[in-house]
Amino acid sequence: MTGGKPWENDRRVVLTLDAGGTSFRFSAIAGNREAARGLTLPSRGDDLDACLAQIIEGFSRVWEEAGGAAAISFAFPGPADYAAGVIGDLGNLPAFRGGVALGPMLEDRFGMPVYINNDGDLFAYGEALHGLLPDVNRRLGEAGSPRRYRNLLGVTLGTGFGAGIVRDGELFVGDNGAAGEIWLVRNKLDRDLPAEDGVGIRAVRSVYAREAGIAPDTAPEPSVIAAIARRETPGDETAAREAFRRLGEVAGDAVANAVTLLDGLVVIGGGLAGAAELFLPALVGELNGTLARLTGGNVSRLEVSALNLEDPAERARFVSSRAQAVRVPGSHRTVLYETEKRTGVGLSRLGTSRAVGLGAYAWALKKLDGSSSKTEVSR
Repeated sequence: MTGGKPWENDRRVVLTLDAGGTSFRFSAIAGNREAARGLTLPSRGDDLDACLAQIIEGFSRVWEEAGGAAAISFAFPGPADYAAGVIGDLGNLPAFRGGVALGPMLEDRFGMPVYINNDGDLFAYGEALHGLLPDVNRRLGEAGSPRRYRNLLGVTLGTGFGAGIVRDGELFVGDNGAAGEIWLVRNKLDRDLPAEDGVGIRAVRSVYAREAGIAPDTAPEPSVIAAIARRETPGDETAAREAFRRLGEVAGDAVANAVTLLDGLVVIGGGLAGAAELFLPALVGELNGTLARLTGGNVSRLEVSALNLEDPAERARFVSSRAQAVRVPGSHRTVLYETEKRTGVGLSRLGTSRAVGLGAYAWALKKLDGSSSKTEVSR
């Protein structure tokens, strides 16, 4: 699709769900806009029958309010066989242990296609179509730069550490629906642990407790630790800043591994993104770090330079062009040579929940249309 935003004039309604461990928020989207007021119900995740009843009730009520729907599309925690619609053993919704065919059940109940994905995947897809990726390309165009970006790594920081990959307008889910599982990248600062144990909410609280010399179970929530780091509330400021710095270092190392293979922009969402000014410098610094060589000397951590898109000076550098005119041998003709490869790291332009919802909506319509062609990102 070219021009405007994909599906903004589409009148088909898709029912969506933002599934959390304690609550389910149901809504409906048509033309990239809310088609229902939304409804939040307790998840009842410890009782399978009660949990499934909540899901059916929630979708039924927003379906009625929206006046019908073409599909159901939503994010649900894994592990799961998303293509088959089967949810596996969930930590925060224990009733699903053993495998539950949630998608087929909803198809039988509502008589419409049902699509389930990972929240990191749908977050990245929403930001690629409507968020950071088109925002960056717009800024590049306004600056007169010939650069355009088509690839995006979406990262969510919160209770867990999730990610999604969009390549050339296509959501990349992998052969097993397991692409983007960045939480399992090795933790740089504790190599026997996954990266998630160095960047999530538990990690921030754990580091603060250790550095402040208090019991782990007495550590405040990350929002309070961030306020301590900003000197907005009493506490150990040094410990608070170290907790977020370490988050940035571990997340940066994991993101560097992904960017090395993907070569695209990076967008960050999730509950911890609100403290980005406390960890983003360390994250970007890690991307711009170096590795030692056996032969001596160092090599840059990435093939590209990473710039913080939330910093005005770095954002201005990002959209500027360093292209040089290079003469073609044996000719008077010249071509432009871009001397610096760059990536940018920025925060969600939509908000995590809205990005996931728009990603779910786009995924459903793409599937309904049976499109095997690439979805063009907004320019």
